Amino acid sequence: MTKDISLISPVDGSTYATRTPLTQEAAVAAAARARHAQKAWAARPLAERVALVKAGVAELDKVKDTLVEELAWQMGRPTRYGGEFGGVHDRTNYMSDIAEKTLAPEVIEDSATFKRMLAREAVGVVFIVAPWNYPYLTTINTLAPALIAGNTVVLKHASQTLLVGERLAEAFHAAGVPEDVFQNAVLDHATTEHLIATRAFNFVNFTGSVGGGVAMEKAAAGTFTGLGLELGGKDPGYVRADADLDAAVDSLMDGAMFNAGQCCCGIERIYVHESLYDAFIEKSVAWVKGLTLGNPFDAASTIGPMANKRFAAVVRDQVAEAVAAGATPLIDPTLFPADDGGAYLAPQILVNVDHSMRVMTEESFGPVVGIMKVSGDEEAISLMNDSPYGLTCSIWTSDAEAAAEIGAQIETGTVFMNRCDYLDPALCWTGCKDTGRGGSLSYLGFYSVTRPKSYHLKKVTK
Repeated sequence: MTKDISLISPVDGSTYATRTPLTQEAAVAAAARARHAQKAWAARPLAERVALVKAGVAELDKVKDTLVEELAWQMGRPTRYGGEFGGVHDRTNYMSDIAEKTLAPEVIEDSATFKRMLAREAVGVVFIVAPWNYPYLTTINTLAPALIAGNTVVLKHASQTLLVGERLAEAFHAAGVPEDVFQNAVLDHATTEHLIATRAFNFVNFTGSVGGGVAMEKAAAGTFTGLGLELGGKDPGYVRADADLDAAVDSLMDGAMFNAGQCCCGIERIYVHESLYDAFIEKSVAWVKGLTLGNPFDAASTIGPMANKRFAAVVRDQVAEAVAAGATPLIDPTLFPADDGGAYLAPQILVNVDHSMRVMTEESFGPVVGIMKVSGDEEAISLMNDSPYGLTCSIWTSDAEAAAEIGAQIETGTVFMNRCDYLDPALCWTGCKDTGRGGSLSYLGFYSVTRPKSYHLKKVTK
């Protein structure tokens, strides 16, 4: 008997939604319907598929005010920020715009004797396992290119954002995408692993923890199913001596604290040149003290609860361990009376930290950042690379050539200069080390959900 999945709202601890996961038999049948529907969907003209995907996003727009409120209840983001739908449009539009060129066959030769070309063909059924922190954006990163390229899609959303998968399916079906072409499925871990292990899918995109990524790889072992994995992160910022101090403080603190620190590419550790260190600390403390922790429906709240009290407990434990080991907390939690010891967690800045502390080496995914003084580029590069993760890094400098040279030495997927916590749909979203493998968005994002197919057509028989 399957056990119900309950979504506990971080706003007040109430049960916001409960769903019964599909039985293994029903899940297998859903995947089979997706496979059966794929050839007909891929046979539709590319322009038609693009139009239907964009129409699905337009349907989301019609109810976005409701969706923003639902997001607050599900994962705690303040409603003042208005959801994720600007980014959803940007990413969908970009992938739509480049689809024809990216997916067109590359003709190597077309002579009287031969026609030789390379084509891209949909892989088949794409399985998206989406996270709760940016539940619409992270889904659309794969959903849009997968459908545009001619795949069918099965979506399993995180239990913390159960309603998001339902809303996406409703919108895309209302736009005319057939129900078997895009299915939202509520699945437990055992059924998910069974589907992957029995080759129900041709490509699996997973965004989540390193442990979750390991489980995906184990389930797929021996199946030759393609995997795209975006896992943990501990993204660093580096403030060089020639940085614009005020801009660095404003962006890096926002990168560390926005969404209660629950951002895949959020800033979790900062290295500041010794000449700017004291001023950077002073300004950063003032910046964080200006935040307001509170109910996400309160217009004054700039930071809401973490998505679950167990996530907040991880951050509290990391901070307590660091302080016990000699770190100094610079933010008095009493300045944030909404901190309830549960999901509502006061933001924190730590100094006198080092890499013997978990808060500087393990993913926190919460509103805490450790800041260290460095003597220059060499020390900063060494510390930035001293991590099992590699998603993004943020370099603050007035010298673009220096930023590029430093970035070339950082083990990371994306190098930012004078910005952070951002995703450019024209660039591949990718990581290295324990952050995972594969990539989404950009023209390379289409390569994950298609396979190359070669044609060698000899026009003569002699």
